[in-house]
Amino acid sequence: MKRIFFILFAFAIIHTHSQVVIGNDNITSISVSLEFGNDNRGLLLPWVTSASALTGAVNGTIIFDTSDKKIKYKKAGSWFDLSVNNTGEADTNLQNNLMENSTARVTIGKNGGSDTTPGILVLTDTDKAMILPKVASPHLNIISPSAGMMVYDNSAHQLAVFNGSVWSFWKP
Repeated sequence: MKRIFFILFAFAIIHTHSQVVIGNDNITSISVSLEFGNDNRGLLLPWVTSASALTGAVNGTIIFDTSDKKIKYKKAGSWFDLSVNNTGEADTNLQNNLMENSTARVTIGKNGGSDTTPGILVLTDTDKAMILPKVASPHLNIISPSAGMMVYDNSAHQLAVFNGSVWSFWKP
């Protein structure tokens, strides 16, 4: 009986270690590392004072650059603009006097303990993805969006990012 309990316990740990859901009770797919619920909230990206001053960022990194009020992601070694519009506003007073904790880091995935990829939130699985928060018409339903917010618009089936003033929408 102890052996069966141990095997079931070990199996449960393996499967719960590499998947996280926030704001919901269940992961919708075995191919998901991180998933969010559907309650008109977005994912707030890390703010940086300048993408060009960010060292060690790898391809796939997504940030909100407060110098030009744009959401950017690193692609093929260069920063790519997702905001389109640079009239964003961001009140950075809350963080201006704070010092960054350079060791702050969360990893989700099978090899999270050994992965050395730089970042605040690192999804380490190579066979899973993150599902963004899903919001129907975020420009209408998120009452007070924050600069650097990102969601998936499940009405228009497109990525939506907020730069502090306007939403930008990306459709494949």
